[in-house]
Amino acid sequence: MRILVVEDEQAMAQSLQAGLEAEGFAVDVAPDGQQGLWLAGEVAYDAIILDLMLPKVNGFVLCRTLRERDDWTPVLMLTAKDGHLDEAEGLDTGADDYLTKPFSFVVLLARLRALLRRRSRARPTILSSGDLHLDPATHEVRRGTNEIKLTAREFSILEFLMRESGNVVSKAKIMEHVWDFSFDGDPNIVEVYIRSLRTKIDIPFNRRSIGTIRGAGYKMASNGG
Repeated sequence: MRILVVEDEQAMAQSLQAGLEAEGFAVDVAPDGQQGLWLAGEVAYDAIILDLMLPKVNGFVLCRTLRERDDWTPVLMLTAKDGHLDEAEGLDTGADDYLTKPFSFVVLLARLRALLRRRSRARPTILSSGDLHLDPATHEVRRGTNEIKLTAREFSILEFLMRESGNVVSKAKIMEHVWDFSFDGDPNIVEVYIRSLRTKIDIPFNRRSIGTIRGAGYKMASNGG
C-alpha cells in the first residue's frame, strides 16, 4: 500500500520511511505542508501520516484542505503536543486518528493497518480469497495450511490485489499503490511480479487466482481460484 509521510523533522521522516518500507509499504515523504498538499493532489495514497507542526502549511490546514477537496484518504496525525484541545482540533479538521510523539513504531503500524481496514468495503484483519490467506500484521501468506514465502514487493502486490478482490486493476493502478513517487522504471515490471506470484501461490496448488483481463489488467478471484 502507498503511504505519504508529511514530516519536517528529517530524522523522524527517514526513520518512518525506512520502517514502513521494511514492512512492504511504498512511501513518499514531503518535508512541509505545501509539498504534502501537492503530492496528495497528484497521487492516490492509501493513507497519510501527517505531522501537526509543519512549515508553510500546518497539519490542521492541510487536513482541512484535503477534506474540502472531498479527499477522504485516511489521515493519521502526529504531534509533539500532548493536549486534549490539539487532539480535538485535529479530529475536527478531518483526521481519522491521532498519535502523540514520542510513540512506538509498533503502535503506529497497528493504527495504520486499522485505518486501511476501515477504508475498504470489509474490515478483516486477515485477507482471504478461498483458501488463500494473507495477514498484513505478520506478513504471513498461506494456501490452506501451506506457508508461502514472498518478497516484500510480492507481498505488497498480493495484498493490493486481495483488497481489490473481484475488481479489475490495471498495471498503472498497481504501480500507483505499490511503487513510490520516484520510481521511473518500466511498467512491465508488474508482469514480472505477477508471474512470480503465480509460481508461488497458484501453480504448485493447481489454482488460477490471479487472472489476466486482456487490455485491462488483473483480477483476483474472490474464491481463491
